Amino acid sequence: MDAETINRSQHNPSLLHVDFSPFNDFMEDNETNSTDGERNLMGCVQIRIPQELFLTLGLISLVENILVICATIRNRNLHSPMYYFICCLAVSDMLVSVSNVVETVFMLLNDHGLLYVHPQMLHYLDNVIDMMICSSVVSSLSFLCTIAADRYVTIFYALRYHSIMTTQRAVALIVAVWLASVTSSILFILYHTNDAVIVCLVTFFCITLVFNAVLYLHMFFLAHGHSRRIVAVQKNRRQSTSMKGAITLTILLGVFIICWGPFFLHLILILTCPNNPFCNCFFQNFNLFLILIICNSLIDPLIYAYRSQELRKTLQELVLCSWCAEM
Repeated sequence: MDAETINRSQHNPSLLHVDFSPFNDFMEDNETNSTDGERNLMGCVQIRIPQELFLTLGLISLVENILVICATIRNRNLHSPMYYFICCLAVSDMLVSVSNVVETVFMLLNDHGLLYVHPQMLHYLDNVIDMMICSSVVSSLSFLCTIAADRYVTIFYALRYHSIMTTQRAVALIVAVWLASVTSSILFILYHTNDAVIVCLVTFFCITLVFNAVLYLHMFFLAHGHSRRIVAVQKNRRQSTSMKGAITLTILLGVFIICWGPFFLHLILILTCPNNPFCNCFFQNFNLFLILIICNSLIDPLIYAYRSQELRKTLQELVLCSWCAEM
């Protein structure tokens, strides 16, 4: 196994107090050797994931999320608060894709002797990547909550929706989320040695999950009874559309939990049992958690396209126009 892949798969749990990404120990463990699925001295199975897979998934995810952003900007029918929030969620996913592509390119170039990066420069680049990933975590969770709240207002306050969720308020929410995300990322870099950083991230993750769960349960249990009170055909159609949006966001939340859950479990185990043999075995497959995070960024745009006919149509037009331009 090459040294850089080893560094991905053997991400030292003590280093994760400092970094989300494996860049910090990128050049430190060059003497370690392992093969695919081979057990190490602790009896743990380590699964090798090629760097090329990281790069391929990152590039696909990057292209997908750029298309979603372009489609939202291009189609005026998508200029509504819900699609603004979905567009911002795509930007959050894009941060993960960009950080992964940049990191993997540097690793591959260094592996083939095509690039030498000064350790100090590597440290700065590592901080930038960590900040991007941390911003993605916070902003993704925040926008999932924002979209859930938007769907809730649409279903239960349908007649007042346009007065409650105005474009100005949507923009204000978006600005507030990004400011909070960037600020928290900077604090993460400044106080990376403090366990409180991990505690705050895990707590925020749990709070947002509970918030979304409460809203979704309320929506799905009471929406049917609420729809009976709306007798106009047009409003019934709006109710159906709103529930479809709620179902879409439920799928997004489920995918987020599946893809980011192991990473947050990793953080919890670092705090609770950093020296436990079982926990150390869990730490050894950190590269799998990274792949899941990248897959979340790749899957989200597919969910948008599948669940929204308007967005799917615009994406098809963008792809066809790009293809025709190349002919």
